[in-house]
Amino acid sequence: MSDNPLLEGLDSDRRAPPCVLVVYGASGDLTSRKILPAIERLHRRRQLPGAFALVGTARTEMDDEDFRAACLKSVPDAAPGWDEMVKGFRYVAGDYTATETFDRLKEVLAEVDEQRGTHGNRVHYLATVPALFDDIARALGREGMNEPRFEDSFVRVVCEKPYGRDLGSARDLDDAMHSAFSEDQIYRIDHYLGKETVQNTLALRFANTFFEPLWSRQHIDHVQVTVAETVGVGSRAGFYETAGALRDIVQNHVLQVLSVCAMEPPATLDATGVRDEKVKALRAIRPWTPSDVVDNVVRAQYDSGWTEGQQVKAYRSEQGVDPTSTTETYVALKLEIDNWRWAGVPFYVRTGKRLPKRVTEVAFTFKAVPHLPFTTRDSRGLSPNALVLRIQPDEGITLRFGAKVPGGSFEVRDVLMDFSYGASFLQDTPDAYERLLLDAMVGDPTLFIRTDEVEQAWQICDPILEAWQDPSYPIATYESGGWGPKEADLLLQRDGRKWRTP
Repeated sequence: MSDNPLLEGLDSDRRAPPCVLVVYGASGDLTSRKILPAIERLHRRRQLPGAFALVGTARTEMDDEDFRAACLKSVPDAAPGWDEMVKGFRYVAGDYTATETFDRLKEVLAEVDEQRGTHGNRVHYLATVPALFDDIARALGREGMNEPRFEDSFVRVVCEKPYGRDLGSARDLDDAMHSAFSEDQIYRIDHYLGKETVQNTLALRFANTFFEPLWSRQHIDHVQVTVAETVGVGSRAGFYETAGALRDIVQNHVLQVLSVCAMEPPATLDATGVRDEKVKALRAIRPWTPSDVVDNVVRAQYDSGWTEGQQVKAYRSEQGVDPTSTTETYVALKLEIDNWRWAGVPFYVRTGKRLPKRVTEVAFTFKAVPHLPFTTRDSRGLSPNALVLRIQPDEGITLRFGAKVPGGSFEVRDVLMDFSYGASFLQDTPDAYERLLLDAMVGDPTLFIRTDEVEQAWQICDPILEAWQDPSYPIATYESGGWGPKEADLLLQRDGRKWRTP
């Protein structure tokens, strides 16, 4: 039950069917920080049935009681009834390459079906490091755990990002997944697609007559996508040294958000209609040549500086980072979409660590009016109109337009019209993992990534990775606490534009 009495009677009619969520990597950080809190919130919203259970599996030695205690600890502010649900959770310890692990897992799942009435329905959630996806998928196929127990039950598998390190490894992983599961069983998750503002982009465009006609090259001058983090690499140096900002953020989060913003109207708002149009948008992105990469992509690393009032060290001085590392903590690029809607409209993307503010947004800057009838003095505070989609942390939409300043003169300046989810709706905004976990259990793949989307995203990023193999390719630096290197500013300045300050 919600803590907010205004929510009484407003529970969603979307409710998970009886099922078991099997979490691989159940002792890990993702499970404690994201998955378990999301499950508790679904329980609080009454969107989980009584016939629900979670079975965790990992290499860490624990028994059922240890695991249940860890689950309770992960959600210290849980609503009443959570402790009762957790009593039905189970745990299997073992190596993912060992047949004995899956033999024991099958036994536990059969017991859960009998005790909780979950009817053989399974959602396998791969919350491990991606290197283990292959082993787990093939083991599930080998042990017959990829097929429903009964004719009217289901088995699905959820894969975390990153899905491969490049196009070749993504295809290898797909081969492994498809050796055990059909494409309609595979749910590749990108939590950005579960955020309300990303989903609301579809409503903004296709439920309002005054936005969609403006959503094109006739009216939009350029688009900026910003994914900024204030934190450094922290304890993730081992992972980050093998990934970098392009693989970690651009290939998945950024390109998924961009495709939703750039896609054509789907015939139907279902999984096929939405994902077909997203793939078309990704395919229309102009392919890179080696010279294109040099001219349109900037990579950089953070140097020492000040962030949030604290002095911080340079990336190459972080523990676990190679002092000669060329791994990028920042990347800026200019993309072109070659279709009738977007031809000639540049999409500028930037993402980085140790930036001044944690923010993710998409900003559409409209073309300037053809003629201003005001004096230069009266219109000096006026900028082109802009529509900003705030994805995090304060989810909402801001529209910038010109208005007259009160007074005797005719001074015109920018004003903002702001929509905030928190202020506009009674309901708390569901967390992205909460939404996506429910979708996986219900069987709605609309907000998950299809195999052709994965391949197309890697085809965009692979030429950049290949160009960076050249030792002479420059890597810039930027002061921690700043908005990035001067080279990224030049990327826009040569087009007569500049980065906006979120």
